[in-house]
Amino acid sequence: MSKTKITVNSNGSLKVEGDFEIVDKTGAAYDLAGREIISICRCGLSQNKPFCDGSHKGHFEHDAVAFSLPPKK
Repeated sequence: MSKTKITVNSNGSLKVEGDFEIVDKTGAAYDLAGREIISICRCGLSQNKPFCDGSHKGHFEHDAVAFSLPPKK
């Protein structure tokens, strides 16, 4: 089983790869049709939410650079 990896793409989606399951608010699993890599929409423009359909191109800007969160309170 591979570790789940989430990549924050600049100006785009969250790429999820590895061993994962995606569920809705009731806990029902999405049928990913055997995919081991998917992209989650971050811009809110996708017609296929929660999955990315490329609608962000030219309409969403975010330079994805890692940083440290402040300590937990």
